[in-house]
Amino acid sequence: MLDISLVFCGSAGQGLQTIEYILTQLIKKAGYYTFATKEYMSRIHGGSNSSEIRISDHIVSAFVSRIDMLILLSTDTFPHLVDRVSPDTVIVGACHDLSSPNKKYMIDFEKIALEIGSKRYTNSVVMGFILAFLKIEASFYEPFFTQYYGAKSKELAEKNIVAAQIGYKAGVAFLNTNSISFYAKPSVDLNHKILLNGSEALALGAIAGGCNFIAAYPMSPSTGVLTQLASLSHEFDIVVEQAEDEIAAINMGLGAWYAGGRALVTTSGGGFALMCESLSLSGMTETPMVINLAQRPGPATGLPTRTEQGDLNLALFAGHGEFPRVILAPGTIDQAFSLMQKAFYLADKYQIPVIVLSDQFFVDSYFVSQPLDALSMAIYDQHIVKTDATYQRYQLTADGISPRGIPGFGDGLVCVDSDEHTEAGYITEDFEVRTKMVQKRLKKFELLQTEIAVPDFFGKKDYKTLIVCWGSNYFVIKEALDLLPHAEIGCLHFSQVYPLSREIIPYFTRAQKTIVIENNATGQLAQLLKQQLNVHINATLLKYNGLPFTVEEIVIALKKYTQDHENG
Repeated sequence: MLDISLVFCGSAGQGLQTIEYILTQLIKKAGYYTFATKEYMSRIHGGSNSSEIRISDHIVSAFVSRIDMLILLSTDTFPHLVDRVSPDTVIVGACHDLSSPNKKYMIDFEKIALEIGSKRYTNSVVMGFILAFLKIEASFYEPFFTQYYGAKSKELAEKNIVAAQIGYKAGVAFLNTNSISFYAKPSVDLNHKILLNGSEALALGAIAGGCNFIAAYPMSPSTGVLTQLASLSHEFDIVVEQAEDEIAAINMGLGAWYAGGRALVTTSGGGFALMCESLSLSGMTETPMVINLAQRPGPATGLPTRTEQGDLNLALFAGHGEFPRVILAPGTIDQAFSLMQKAFYLADKYQIPVIVLSDQFFVDSYFVSQPLDALSMAIYDQHIVKTDATYQRYQLTADGISPRGIPGFGDGLVCVDSDEHTEAGYITEDFEVRTKMVQKRLKKFELLQTEIAVPDFFGKKDYKTLIVCWGSNYFVIKEALDLLPHAEIGCLHFSQVYPLSREIIPYFTRAQKTIVIENNATGQLAQLLKQQLNVHINATLLKYNGLPFTVEEIVIALKKYTQDHENG
């Protein structure tokens, strides 16, 4: 069974992201399943960054600690990954002065590039070298290089093709002179599948939900959604605004919804903190809002280019006063697409803010996935009424949802107020009206119970140990359980973390032991499950150093937990 873990390590500015992007496209096109993820320091030049690309004849979608081949673009970056290097790791590249027992092969990729004309071609030399291992020949990769680099200039494309050809020859020579080989055989025709990262899937889901306005202040790791929608803005008629700050961005979004648009704002934890007053404004004025909150470690600036699931409590409790909200947390490409689409539906129908929690690991990773439902790209409901002269924006109704009009569509006045207000939308301090309006808004919680996304269950149906996770930990736990076929373990994955349904309680009561796995220091989902459902959690497995869980970490931890449980 083919499962190769390639890791490229170098400094910022050496083209690692270009290597990752082009190789994953070519690998998938050649018939191999692939998964790619990156970790990088918060700097433009220097430091130590790495990208992991898995190549397989079966679906792989998770981060592994194992490194089969390490490509070093600079010697200084080796200490950054030394803990992941095993005796079986083959090290290639800038490794002339490494004191390591591994098989080391010094290849000066940068020198080869300089002979072509510039060290900027180093990444193409490296790509050609790797393509030789997979027997992906020039006739296959040259058209892609022509298209990719040719968008900038014909000369650049030609030079990079030459660089890849030289790298390919170096790879063939390397294989012929060293006793190293990887079993490399394409799996199946993958042309019917797609390769997307999390940001792209979220952006496409927003379009499927009818998004026609996005405002954001660039903030890692949320910026990918902004740039993706900007690149598609002309095709899908989307207004794109890079705001001066996050406060302006969300207020622009609220203004767009008020006028009849369907707006998205995308940010990270620090930016979302600035949006809290306007989140509350959405709650009071019952103006829909969709927010992509791409998590990274805090507090404050924290680790701005790393990953964490530390903002669940922020999303849950942000904003002053009491008002309903929905929090979604996709863990797969399909979920990112469908749940972002659903976020617009929920926000519009219930006139509430909906927060989509992603994180750096998910938005920056590439996954091979089934095609997204093209038909749903144009299907969405819009809950807007044509007003008449008697229209009241906050009309008291049995279900708490008032008919939502927009200015200019009908004869009515669409009056909204951030103060407590009458049915007509005018400011009031009438205590009886205040009570009725609070009750009206909170009634939506009852209706939202019918909209709760059912958690995904996988693993053994007759489990003794129940694993609970959310968001981006879906695939790492799924692969870990595949490596523990005899363990009596089931997993419940939440893609909607609020509100929760009491109908899932039997999953917990059937378990002898329940373990919650999440990337934060305090077990935020575990706390929410106890608070909302009063279920018993036996243990938590938490990671909060800024890196995602690896498959190996999960396997080791589950073996220990289950053995400890069996031993009493």
